[in-house]
Amino acid sequence: MKKIVFLWMMSLVLLTFSACGEYNKILKSTDYEQKYSYAKKYFNAKQYTKSATLLEELVTIFKGTKNAEESLYLLAQSYYGQKDYQTASQYFNTYYTTYPKGEYTELARFYSGYGLYLDSPDPRLDQKQTYEAINQMQLYMEYYPQSERAKQAQDILFELQEKLAYKEFMAARLYYNLGTYMGNNYLSCVIAVQNALKDYPYSKYREDFMVLMIRSKYELALVSVEERLQGRYREVVDEYFNYMNEFPEGKYVKEIQRYYEYANSHITSAY
Repeated sequence: MKKIVFLWMMSLVLLTFSACGEYNKILKSTDYEQKYSYAKKYFNAKQYTKSATLLEELVTIFKGTKNAEESLYLLAQSYYGQKDYQTASQYFNTYYTTYPKGEYTELARFYSGYGLYLDSPDPRLDQKQTYEAINQMQLYMEYYPQSERAKQAQDILFELQEKLAYKEFMAARLYYNLGTYMGNNYLSCVIAVQNALKDYPYSKYREDFMVLMIRSKYELALVSVEERLQGRYREVVDEYFNYMNEFPEGKYVKEIQRYYEYANSHITSAY
């Protein structure tokens, strides 16, 4: 039994060395057609690092030839297969810019955005890549509104926009939680919410934004100087009705009822 296992392991080692030897030989070859054949072989075998290495050289050599278009697309897909979505997106972009009516142009436009979507960071981090993904998906929708992937692209756009909306919500909530620490952060919360509601009017966080608005305006009233007090109480009342018009059975109704009753009871008729 030990002999069988040993022979099996030796066979595996020999196959590995044989494969490495084959790859190294192809790397050094100047037979570019053969090298391209192996690049596609490695790509189909999902050995994307090997295919990308070969194709990086070949796309320059193949410029203006029959293999130029396909080799560039395969290079982009090789990086995509490695989950290096940023590099893949750059090559997809190069492809559809170079071949606007190419065989793989629709796919290149889609995967350029889809890869960036897969690589989109946590909402707490910088969202540059999310904005890039949105831009790519919007372009795809403009070029291929009837595509079989159009619905998927649209869903991705909504998801990415919700991520940006949530990032804005976290920022606004932080201002609220800071309160009067080192300044009046309630006012900053109000401004942040106003901007978010303008940028993402249909977000699933709309109700949460609106209650942050009421809370902040209520707290602003409590710390206001006398000459601004009545105006800010009225703003609380106005925000209460705005909320109730949109969410008459919302999850924050009982909470904002308290703000409304307090603010309304402190509004003088002489104001």
